[in-house]
Amino acid sequence: MRDTRPLLEQVAFPPIRRGRLETLQVNVGYRCNQSCSHCHVNAGPDRSEEMSAEIVDVVLAFLERKRIATLDITGGAPELNPDFRRLASSARAMAVHVMDRCNLTVLELPGQEDLADFLAGERVGIVASMPCYLEHNVDRQRGTGVFESSIRGLRRLNALGYGHNQTGLVLDLVYNPQGPILPPPQEALEADYKHVLSERYGIVFNRLLTLANMPIQRFGAILISKGEFESYLDLLRHAHLDGNLEHVMCRSLISVDWRGYVYDCDFNQMLDFPLQHEGRERVHLSDLLETEIEGQAIRVAGHCYGCTAGQGSSCGGALTQTAQ
Repeated sequence: MRDTRPLLEQVAFPPIRRGRLETLQVNVGYRCNQSCSHCHVNAGPDRSEEMSAEIVDVVLAFLERKRIATLDITGGAPELNPDFRRLASSARAMAVHVMDRCNLTVLELPGQEDLADFLAGERVGIVASMPCYLEHNVDRQRGTGVFESSIRGLRRLNALGYGHNQTGLVLDLVYNPQGPILPPPQEALEADYKHVLSERYGIVFNRLLTLANMPIQRFGAILISKGEFESYLDLLRHAHLDGNLEHVMCRSLISVDWRGYVYDCDFNQMLDFPLQHEGRERVHLSDLLETEIEGQAIRVAGHCYGCTAGQGSSCGGALTQTAQ
């Protein structure tokens, strides 16, 4: 797989600095039961990287010491880590808001039959991958049969109360474009999703989050192989809006990899751009238990335009709507 890092390092991006840390995003491993074409993590069934119980303990200590408001658990399929449930339930016991970035199909895997009930019992918010409301588009991007499995998963979550405003069990869906284009306006696309999924399948959810595809890892390699890398990067740069800089997720979030090393965001993690702190080559989460990073410079490169193009894009969806 061709590395896009050298190409992205050559591209200048406006300097930005950290604000107050509110979200700890933790990648508990790259193993996944799917291999999606847009995946910036290059996750899949053959990946063996996995956060250990000892590093999970460091994460929990950091949450408690720093009084972090939100724990965002991602992967791979994060639920496949044997310590996923302990991490989620321990964080909830601290009154931390926990988010699980779920691919929905994991709910049907052997050994995960009670996963949905666990998530509902702990009142974990679910951010679920659903790149389209049309079967052929989803299966083309994520694999044959994924759409039907996802629909079954959504129905099961709805039956537990997820997606219904009165329950407080949050179910957000995530849209990624099918190729090297920007996501359409989030509000209008959300209305389409809600109409189609309700009318055809009886499914409800809270919000749709639109994310731009990042020109890194698997998707970046596909762009290079098709000769589309430069044109996609130009698209992102020309659609950049300075107003989005104030709201990019890296200002209030840090990303932790399966070994416990810290990055400004999940995308920097995949490019191996470690967080810069006190001149160290790499910073471990345990190194930050007694120190603060607010006000420090954030490491940027060409891929950052993926977060500031158009409406903007972050792990929480479009930035312009987030700002509102």
